Amino acid sequence: MDGVLLIDKPAGMTSHDVVAAVRRSLGGLRTGHAGTLDPFATGLLLVLVGRATKSQRALMELPKSYETIARLGAVSSTGDTEGQITETGRLPEDPPLLPTGEVRQRPPAHSAVKIEGERAYRRARRGERLEMPERIVTVYRFEQLWRREGAQEGEPATAAYEIECGAGTYVRSLIADLGDAYCLQLRRTAIGPFDVRDAVPPPPRGQPWQDPPLIELDRALGMLRQ
Repeated sequence: MDGVLLIDKPAGMTSHDVVAAVRRSLGGLRTGHAGTLDPFATGLLLVLVGRATKSQRALMELPKSYETIARLGAVSSTGDTEGQITETGRLPEDPPLLPTGEVRQRPPAHSAVKIEGERAYRRARRGERLEMPERIVTVYRFEQLWRREGAQEGEPATAAYEIECGAGTYVRSLIADLGDAYCLQLRRTAIGPFDVRDAVPPPPRGQPWQDPPLIELDRALGMLRQ
């Protein structure tokens, strides 16, 4: 069994959790994934089975699409709902300046980037202060879909964005760089030619997967050339 499974990852699971669930359901076949999603994020995760794991690098380099809802007027120490939230009361301009093209970006300290051989989020959770190295990423499209000011006193302002970007881009950082904003929700909707609308939930815990909706490896690689 060699191919790619399109999994719609729910919030609360890590990408490793999803891969482990698939591996158990398929009787211990070699598995991997092509592009980590944060635990709070949802959406498309490519789970690679058998010989497809050898194509991990090519699949990881595919462009990705996201939808995110941001909280405005506050910042988060992690760029999402899991961090320490500080109210600022300042709102990004409307419409905001949304950068595209090559963008210089500093990944969040609570990210899977390795610093001296260890995941940054593990060091951050121990209270270490990290200076994350900057990187150049590519943003193909960055659009504001809507913006809502708090209708009632005490209700936060929010905005929704669609983003298409290259591999290695951190959406949390794109939102934080707007100024006084962080991600409330983040959903990956596509990876290259693969769409979350074709994805399935992770397999039930402890149950074999009798007929997994596997895209055979040759077909999956052929989709990359279309």
